[in-house]
Formats: sequence, structure tokens, C-alpha cells
Amino acid sequence: MPRFAANLSMLYNEVDFLDRFAAAARDGFTAVEYLFPYAYPAAELAARLQTSGLQQVLFNAPPGDWDAGERGIACIPGREAEFREGIAQAIAYAQTLKCPRIHVMAGLVPAGLDAATVRDTYVANVRYAAELAAPHGIQILLEPINGRDMPGFFLSRQDQAHALIAEIGAANVKVQMDLYHCQIVEGDLAMKIRHSLPTGNVGHIQIAGVPERHEPDVGEINYTYLFHLLDSLGYDGWIGCEYRPGRTSAAHPTTEGLGWLKAWL
Repeated sequence: MPRFAANLSMLYNEVDFLDRFAAAARDGFTAVEYLFPYAYPAAELAARLQTSGLQQVLFNAPPGDWDAGERGIACIPGREAEFREGIAQAIAYAQTLKCPRIHVMAGLVPAGLDAATVRDTYVANVRYAAELAAPHGIQILLEPINGRDMPGFFLSRQDQAHALIAEIGAANVKVQMDLYHCQIVEGDLAMKIRHSLPTGNVGHIQIAGVPERHEPDVGEINYTYLFHLLDSLGYDGWIGCEYRPGRTSAAHPTTEGLGWLKAWL
């Protein structure tokens, strides 16, 4: 049976962030993920998790200047010191939150740089992050992101991510397989899943409806079929619900759009 984690950056935006933990628990979620924890003390977030009976399963390393449009700095030459500081901060949060996964956003490819320099920078930074995280039992995740939502992002395809993992050569580096992004860029999701899961390289899966990124039962993807496929292949990891509620405009749009989840709880 699939295990679902509520993405608190996307879901429950009708309440303040710290109140989303309890809201997710009330709706039957047993785990959460979100983009960034750094606006709040780690101890406060840990208390919310404990009070609500939730596990923290994923968050992102610091992405650079998010408000200025940066989407990670792992591939950007000259930002290595900042990257290393961010990884240390992320690992400290992960230890307090008992979170076993950190997503390292690759970043937007800087204009005018050759591809080899960007790739070498990325590989070296991820290797560093993996080495720092390994003693704490933490996985470093790489997520391909579609170029429609994030033009210029360094990493966009599943095969690219798997090739990078082979080159990086660290056992705790895994793919964050977001089926929303994968459908937009590549499609053929069932075959991608059948190929990827047996490699042992997939550390986390995320979902959303395509094309609008709403509830997973809205749009062109048959998630019921894919959930059964994941079960048949023995996937026992988490599935992050990283979508924007779009079914209602009521006071509780997240909860009212969770009809798709009831059969799986």
C-alpha cells in the first residue's frame, strides 16, 4: 500500500505554515515534506512533528537567493563555499527533525559557461554533500525538473539523473522521481518506473496532476494504475503529494480535494 506524505509548501495554504502539521495529521497523513525549514527553529518544527504524530521525510537544502529567482546553486562555479555552508545547515536541521532525505537543487545553468564546467561543479558539490551526510544516515536526492516550470534548470531527465548518480559514485545519492515533472518532459511513466525502481537509485517519489499541477486524480495521468504498479514492484518508500489544490475555492480546499486519497489510507 503506498505511503503518502503531505507537502506543506503546496498543501494547506489556507492556514499558517506551523498549523499545517496538525491539519495534515487530521486528514490522515502520517508524514510530511516541504521546500525549506530555515525560517523556523528546528526545535519548533520537531515539536510540531511530535505533537501531530508525523514523520519528516524530505526537505530541500538552501537554494541560494530564492526570492531573487535562484533555484539551487550546486551547478554554479564560484559558489562552493556557500553551498557547503548550506549543506551543513541542512544536515543540522535533518538531525533535529530525524529526516533521512535532503533534496539538493541543481540550480539554473549560468549563461556563458560551458557544459563541462557546470557538470563538474555539480558532481563535485553533490559528492561533498553525500560525504557529509553519509555518517548521519541521510540520503542526498537529485530531482529532474521540467523546463516549462523552471526554464534553464540543470537537471531535467531521469536518464540524466541516473547517469550522474553513477558518476558521483556515492551509495547515499538517489533520484527524487517526481512523476509530474517526468510526464511533462518524457512521459512513458510506467516504463520509466519499471526501469528505475530495480536499480535501487530511486529514493523518493512525488506526484501531481498534469498539466495544471492540481490533485493527482485530475488530468492526464492514471495514478491509480501507477500506485498499483509501485506496489507490485515492491516500492516501500514515501510518495510526496506536491500539488496545488484546485478542485474547490472553499475555505478548506486541501481537505475537500482529498477524495482521491481516501481509498489508500
